[in-house]
Amino acid sequence: MIRLTAGNNSDTRTEELVADVDTLDSWRVVLFNDDDHTFDEVIFQIIKAVRCPRAIAEKHTWEVHTKGRSIVYAGEMFNCIRVSAILEEIALKTEIQTG
Repeated sequence: MIRLTAGNNSDTRTEELVADVDTLDSWRVVLFNDDDHTFDEVIFQIIKAVRCPRAIAEKHTWEVHTKGRSIVYAGEMFNCIRVSAILEEIALKTEIQTG
């Protein structure tokens, strides 16, 4: 989604358009379901990797359980590698994808 700010400053509009285009090209970490881990193990590891509140980790864990996968993080490649590595510390299955 491209958002323009109210006002007539074309520099501000350009910056926001560029920022939104960059977001479209971002990387993401996909976490896949498995039968080896408990909900609590997955929730704890998501919190550790993504540094999110428990409620968000629970949402991702439920989505992994019901849909088979969840995008648990989106951002720069370097951060995706870090998040994926932390999730994989307990042998969770992940994949880094690009948009």
